[in-house]
Amino acid sequence: MAEHFPGVSKIAYEGPKSKNPLAFRYYNPDEVVGGQTMKEHLRFSVAYWHTFTGEGVDPFGSGTMERPWHELSDPMDVAKARVEANFEMLYKLGVPFFCFHDRDVAPEGENLAETNKNLDVIAGMMKEHMQGGDVKLLWGTANMFNHPRFLHGAATSCNADVFAYGAAQVKKALEVTKELGGANYVFWGGREGYDTLLNTDMKTELDHLAKFLHMAVDYAKEIGFDGQFLIEPKPKEPTKHQYDFDVATVLGFLKTYDLDKDFKINIEANHATLAGHTFQHELHLARVNNMLGSVDANQGDELLGWDTDQFPTNLYTTTLAMYEILKAGGLGTGGLNFDAKVRRASFTPEDMFYAHVAGMDAFAKGLKAAYALLSDGDLESFISKRYSSYQDGIGRKITEGTVGFKELEEYALAMDKPIVNESGRQEWLETIVNQYIAEMS
Repeated sequence: MAEHFPGVSKIAYEGPKSKNPLAFRYYNPDEVVGGQTMKEHLRFSVAYWHTFTGEGVDPFGSGTMERPWHELSDPMDVAKARVEANFEMLYKLGVPFFCFHDRDVAPEGENLAETNKNLDVIAGMMKEHMQGGDVKLLWGTANMFNHPRFLHGAATSCNADVFAYGAAQVKKALEVTKELGGANYVFWGGREGYDTLLNTDMKTELDHLAKFLHMAVDYAKEIGFDGQFLIEPKPKEPTKHQYDFDVATVLGFLKTYDLDKDFKINIEANHATLAGHTFQHELHLARVNNMLGSVDANQGDELLGWDTDQFPTNLYTTTLAMYEILKAGGLGTGGLNFDAKVRRASFTPEDMFYAHVAGMDAFAKGLKAAYALLSDGDLESFISKRYSSYQDGIGRKITEGTVGFKELEEYALAMDKPIVNESGRQEWLETIVNQYIAEMS
């Protein structure tokens, strides 16, 4: 196999004082934190689409990326070179997982049969690379948003032929994901939404989306795919309003259509920003509803209104993210997938490694800070005390459901002292979090 990144050696842990951009400062895969190694806690994954097919295109400019496979002209030769590059990068980074869309890894043919044949060839090549190694497929999915056929959506399209084509595409993607031992399968409704209600029957589109997902569940059982199904929320872009807007919206949809037993949620940090939430908010809401499945680890730019998909470097955010993940008992079959792309001006192959090292270090430091914070119980004890009025007396009766409005009115009328509240102490608690981050060297 040709070496695609000859200027990069296997990335090693050199510690916090290292000045080497191609070394880990905080991510030590074998370091044990709370009974598990960092590698087991963090379950890092490389996103095939941004890393190997992204060209640095933006609305105002063409691609800028320099990649070893650009000298190739045949689409299948390019696809094969990307497979080799993927496994080389995974080995050099020490990352145990990767993720892909079907159209990331293999080009479309003249028809669906030829497209499926292309996918089979590349999947076979991937399977050979995975045999006897430590690399696994975190999840697979189908790209049903790039091609013009999906301009009105896929499962929510007003065109039944498009619905049928999308179903055939997911059927094949599920088969390939199973063949490669994928631990999960993700649905991201890239164009499952609307731009205007003037031409949209929302109830029909939601019903059709639910039918599509039920069909996927049924087919997965038929072929013996036992991986976890995931839905990834996103509020807007490319459509103005998408049906998987945020965690709360997805939870409501899944419960309405009796799909909540079959799906969990794949949460992306940048999508949380676009929905007007923090990353921690989305993780927390999924966790308390036992629906946290996996994470797309990136960050957005709060000064910009679109999905910038930057590599995660904000230690405050990674600490609070890992705090929620630890409270959930870990990610199970999920992982931290770097759904992130290098900036358009970071165009060299080495920049791909610099970016992943930065993201891995940020989550490693966040893990250690979050574990210490959770172990010491500073936040947990404060929250417990804040809600202590519900532990006995009238509060306990409210919690146990043994009182109603009549009893509560009687209690309120009998109060002979003013109600006294206590401070929420937000600034002090934020200082505590900062202290733990600073101390985790």
